[in-house]
Amino acid sequence: MSGHIVVGVDGSEPATAAVRYAATDAARRGCALRIVHVAEPWAHDQLRREARRRPEISEHEELPEAYCQGVLDAAADAARHREPDIEVTTELRTGRVVETFLSESARAEQIVLGSRGLGGFAGLVLGSVTMGVAGHAAAPVVVVREEPGTVYGEIVVGYTADATSEAALEYAFEEASRRGCTLRALYAWQPPAFSPLILGYTPVFEDTFDARRTAARHLLDPWRSKYPRVDLAETTVCGHPVPALRDASERADLVVVGSRGLDILGSAVLGSVSHGVLHHVHCPVAVVRPRQGGV
Repeated sequence: MSGHIVVGVDGSEPATAAVRYAATDAARRGCALRIVHVAEPWAHDQLRREARRRPEISEHEELPEAYCQGVLDAAADAARHREPDIEVTTELRTGRVVETFLSESARAEQIVLGSRGLGGFAGLVLGSVTMGVAGHAAAPVVVVREEPGTVYGEIVVGYTADATSEAALEYAFEEASRRGCTLRALYAWQPPAFSPLILGYTPVFEDTFDARRTAARHLLDPWRSKYPRVDLAETTVCGHPVPALRDASERADLVVVGSRGLDILGSAVLGSVSHGVLHHVHCPVAVVRPRQGGV
């Protein structure tokens, strides 16, 4: 085995769904799975205060550490139950959640997180943790809302004509090739505000739409050549990409979007599309940003 996937856990149901997703992905990639629980100092203090407040557990000074180890053990059991043949390791880290997973991403093939959490992630629901990690991680970040049910055999990738989409397209084509499934490449465009094109389907609108569709198709030409065996479906829509991707996600196993992640000061940089997709789609989302030095 070479490489590894990192999954963050905290004992919540979304985190457990993330573990199962990550285990399946590790088996598919032939790599190891590293399960990480981050114990923030304030979370340990909160647990110790609870222990002092409740006499029946006040004697257990090791409560925070025992809780954290229990989270890791349960996650490892879930991963091995899902994929018995993968290599699974666990680690308890102390520090800040976002910074820890950003550090982990430098050496990982990808990071997998649940969409919301408890314990060490308390109060850090889909927002500061997910946005902070997805916007800045050196590796792709997959966010799992709940364990997928039906397998549709389709991945959806949203793309435009910029470097952000190059990274997302590369990830999506590689993933579709690995899974042997259909890849739906979705290109959404919006007429400029106050444009006469927004008034209806006029001949000018139809010509513009055709031109956009042709341009979108040309953007995929290099990827078609590189991945000739991938079953590629192309969709061009006039409208905002978030609802378009949300609708496409209803029959998808994964949605892939890009992220610039350029703000070195640590603020959220996903932008409205990635942010909206993470909140509204019906399946796991992979947020991919160009690695340092390009794709």
